[in-house]
Amino acid sequence: MAVAIRLRREGAKNSPYYSIVVADQRSPRDGKFIEIIGKYDPKKVGENFSLDLARADHWVKNGARPSQTVGSIITKTRKKQAA
Repeated sequence: MAVAIRLRREGAKNSPYYSIVVADQRSPRDGKFIEIIGKYDPKKVGENFSLDLARADHWVKNGARPSQTVGSIITKTRKKQAA
């Protein structure tokens, strides 16, 4: 089973926010998922995401591939924790 770490769209029309989920690559964007590991709100100013970095690292270590957006969120979280 190919596993992906990606965004799941939630919220109302013209007011989206996203959950960062671990899901089977074949499932639809807003379909079944394995685990929620964070949140992302693109409309919020400043720090607009939260991520459980330990769980993200666990899934990446076990073969999950993050999407491009989630990859940048993981990188930002690592920088924030290092500072």
